[in-house]
Amino acid sequence: MHYLVTGGAGFIGSNVVNTLLQQGHLVTVYDNFSTGMPEFLADAQQASGFRLVEGDTLDLTSLTHEMQGVDFVFHFAANADVRHGTEQTRRDLEQNTIATFNVLEAMRENGVKRIAFSSTGSIYGEPEMIPTPENAPFPVQTSLYGASKLAGEGLISAYCEGFGFQGYIFRFVSILGERYTHGHVLDFYRQLQTNPHELHLLGDGHQRKSYLYIQDCIAAIQTVIEKGQDKVNIYNLGTDEACEIKDSAHWIAEHLGLTPKLTFGGGTRGWIGDSPFILLDCQKVRALGWTPKLTIKEAIVCTVDYLRANEWVLERR
Repeated sequence: MHYLVTGGAGFIGSNVVNTLLQQGHLVTVYDNFSTGMPEFLADAQQASGFRLVEGDTLDLTSLTHEMQGVDFVFHFAANADVRHGTEQTRRDLEQNTIATFNVLEAMRENGVKRIAFSSTGSIYGEPEMIPTPENAPFPVQTSLYGASKLAGEGLISAYCEGFGFQGYIFRFVSILGERYTHGHVLDFYRQLQTNPHELHLLGDGHQRKSYLYIQDCIAAIQTVIEKGQDKVNIYNLGTDEACEIKDSAHWIAEHLGLTPKLTFGGGTRGWIGDSPFILLDCQKVRALGWTPKLTIKEAIVCTVDYLRANEWVLERR
């Protein structure tokens, strides 16, 4: 199989690239390196089946050309920074929605029929049903990021219906682990490197979030692609637990051997669009035989260990 991975130099994308290459597939990475890192592709570049294209998903001509001969697309290129959506209002539209349209158009032009898409649990906004299943009542959107991803889901569903595509849509919780480059664990780690005696949390610290380890995430993706037979396959990916942000802060500090004073700010939310409670119902993917191997605490510790061993990531962020 020949796979094209948009955003293949990013956190999730580069881990997927390595897995595909280890399985003996041909892999083309399409990335503009706005957030992706060349270092994440160092191992991949040693593989004979690997090809790297530096390109932007907003460049439809380039994307269409580079998709020739591809069998399957992993579309991971996106703006994933939720908190700044109200400051840069076009970014989510362009990098998430329009870019997804371009990927679908390039697929249509090249006769590529299968796509896996990194959506988000943020599309559920602030749901009344917790844990939140895939068939929850249509949610009110609370972030431009979530709205742009939901629009991408809609486009994929429409192309599956109109052009005979098969889509795999993954609604992730926040992912942790090796090559992690943004989010609260990095923010807390950076703060503690600067001042080990104090740690500031956005919000009141009681926001409850679910997280998933990167290798568990990849195993779930592969399980769904192998077993999901629907025209449009929509799956939540997460664990069956959640933790408060202040608990995560304590685990990180404890693992570093620190006892900082915690300070808080921002009310019950860290920023506009920050849902105070995210816990996805993952019974659907578990029914396929998948189960996560790491707990949230274990995934957080693994992420801290990665950052401690790769502090160059902090300098690039």
